[in-house]
Amino acid sequence: MKQFNSDKHTEILSDDGSYTAYSEEYAEHYHSTKDGALKESLVKHVIPAFSVVDKAEVHILDICYGLGFNTLATLSYYKQNRPQTKLHIYSPELDDTLVASLENFTYPDEFQDFKEIITALSRDGVYEDKNTYIEVFLGDAREYIRRFENKFDIVYQDAFSPSSNPILWTKEYFADIKKTMKKEGVLTTYSIALKIRMALHENGFKVYLNEGKDFRGATLASFKDLEDFSLVDVEHKMSCNPDVISLRDDHV
Repeated sequence: MKQFNSDKHTEILSDDGSYTAYSEEYAEHYHSTKDGALKESLVKHVIPAFSVVDKAEVHILDICYGLGFNTLATLSYYKQNRPQTKLHIYSPELDDTLVASLENFTYPDEFQDFKEIITALSRDGVYEDKNTYIEVFLGDAREYIRRFENKFDIVYQDAFSPSSNPILWTKEYFADIKKTMKKEGVLTTYSIALKIRMALHENGFKVYLNEGKDFRGATLASFKDLEDFSLVDVEHKMSCNPDVISLRDDHV
């Protein structure tokens, strides 16, 4: 058995040929096995955010680090498309044993150039070169995000699902996320649940549908208009579903 595998997490092959893992603690996979681990990171997070944010220097909040796919897929995509962009990625992760084990995880070939980065983050939680700064914070994400204000161009909202990890999906949580973001920033998430979109809407986000070929729909949220995505009429959906309310801290 590979050293990554433990009583807490086990490697699982996903449908795009890349490996994800199953968490015993949360009883969930880290990625959709149907969409595929690498594909999900690209089409639900990196590519849509990339299409909105075009800057020479980009600050990203990656909630939560997990297996590191969103961070590593970002490095890969920017290396191919905007290699001169300076990237600053900050990512909280509660499971320190998971991060320490990632040197031994089976990553896709697309990440082969990042072995030094994977090792540095696994051992020290920090990697830096002339164009890249990555910080993995081991601890409570809610505590971590309160350190930042008006900093992030992009937020990858990729915690375990609202049903298994609701504290990272509440109205109050998104209020804290809002404070970390720049006014022109964008948030990406795989969730299309109405109660999550309501929590974003109630914090002043405009909610958009992220859809495309061969993957299930996802969500973008921003304070500005996004011309290339379909706006979700959250007010209308709320009126049609009067029994649905957004997640709240005092409900979880």
